[in-house]
Amino acid sequence: MFTGIIETTGLVSGIERAGTNLTFTIESSLAAELKVDQSVSHNGVCLTVTGIKGNSYTVTAVDETLKKTNLGQIRPGDRLNLERCMPANGRFDGHIVQGHVDQTGVCTAVQDMDGSWLFDFEYANTTDNVTVEKGSICINGVSLTVFNSQPNGFRVTIIPYTYEHTNFRELKVGDTVNLEFDIVGKYLKKMLAGYR
Repeated sequence: MFTGIIETTGLVSGIERAGTNLTFTIESSLAAELKVDQSVSHNGVCLTVTGIKGNSYTVTAVDETLKKTNLGQIRPGDRLNLERCMPANGRFDGHIVQGHVDQTGVCTAVQDMDGSWLFDFEYANTTDNVTVEKGSICINGVSLTVFNSQPNGFRVTIIPYTYEHTNFRELKVGDTVNLEFDIVGKYLKKMLAGYR
């Protein structure tokens, strides 16, 4: 389980294809603290560490993951938001994040508010995923609060710290992002649908 509080970013230094899978080599200050078989969130996607060498480590994304996330669009030189699993004695600063992306969305607007940034996102409403005003959403692994909630879109505010310490500073209109909707909201929607 994750919280959506990004620890650092990692630089993608290599990508290798093996059949339908992609193996990513990532340079990060976290590499020395990782273990093989450990779970790490990469842009909100839970992936298993398969190798460590110096300040780099490797993870592999299977075809199903590549189809449902933005990892298939990642190129060498891109930065990924990284978070290790929440320790049992840690603080719960974000919200419950599983590292299981529900679907992708697209950035439709970015506004510099001279002290913060407004980002608008749209997603296909062909699924049962919903947002609620002042509810939680995970975008590329970052726990954020929704406002201007619409049937297939929403807006978030990014504070300077988050902007500087995540890949939000590189995000532009037209970019695809990973979305994980609030698990509590998903369970409630499923239960209520069963009573109809």
